[in-house]
Amino acid sequence: MITSIWDDLKKEFSSGNMITRLIIINVVVFVVINLVKLGFAITYPGVSPYDNGFQDFLHLFCMSSDGWFVLTHPWVPITSMFLHEGFWHIAWNMLFLYWFGKIVGGFIGDHHILPLYLLSGLAGGFAFYLSDVLLYGSTGFALGASGAVYGIVLSSAVIAPDYIMRLLFLGDVKLKYVVSVLIFLNLIAIANISNTGGAFAHLGGAFFGWFYIYQLRSGGFDMSGPVNNIINAFYTFFQNFFGFFTGRKNKLRVEYRNPKSKPISKSQSSSGGFSRRRGNAKSDNNILHQERVDAILEKIKKSSYESLTEEEKEFLFNASKK
Repeated sequence: MITSIWDDLKKEFSSGNMITRLIIINVVVFVVINLVKLGFAITYPGVSPYDNGFQDFLHLFCMSSDGWFVLTHPWVPITSMFLHEGFWHIAWNMLFLYWFGKIVGGFIGDHHILPLYLLSGLAGGFAFYLSDVLLYGSTGFALGASGAVYGIVLSSAVIAPDYIMRLLFLGDVKLKYVVSVLIFLNLIAIANISNTGGAFAHLGGAFFGWFYIYQLRSGGFDMSGPVNNIINAFYTFFQNFFGFFTGRKNKLRVEYRNPKSKPISKSQSSSGGFSRRRGNAKSDNNILHQERVDAILEKIKKSSYESLTEEEKEFLFNASKK
């Protein structure tokens, strides 16, 4: 059974979009961490996790507000944003990631999801660090994808503020109101001194989400390219060195074809590039559909979502659901 589950996860990871992959990584890490916690509990029965060594183990992967700890554990800004211990913690984060990430990916492309997640997570970790050091003068640890997820949450509202979400008991609500309530709840948490480190991390990630979309709209620096190149380089290295994910290489590679780019020549196609098969109507329709999506996304980047016609908005909305 375990082998079957693992095979299903590998299949979904290979064929799914970036939101699916991020959810799988977070869930797998959650399961592993809790299995380790179970191991500590069995080894030291009746002893609290705070005393049996599990918390010390967990902190090796958590973001800390101790500068020296971060310098000597340089991986923690990254590992902390994939780390969850409690069920409801990961459940809400993954639901938010799925709901709002689907919107963002549908409007600006799947290749932006991972850079936005990672950079927002780093911004959230930095905000946590500054708040603990400058405002509270304390040393603590933070874990969870919340900062990264809030970057995606706020970016979705910036991209499509009038997008309709159907909420249980409330019905249809515009996205901008849903996100505004979430941000306000974090401000209340800071005012009530309740999980202030987490609230600052959420707001730090959310701010970066706004900044990321602002850069795209203003024609500024597109951060997705360099980040994806670094990720692909690391993935290729580990794939070749350790033999992970046997079979076709570079399944994590994220590429983006500019709609204004020149068509790929026949010689380029034969060397591994994308080619259109003649006589395949379904393939041709898919290409035309994607080209129109790319053109609309380019228009959003230059002139904002509000510049789209109602027909273009409807087309993009329908495309995001596929």
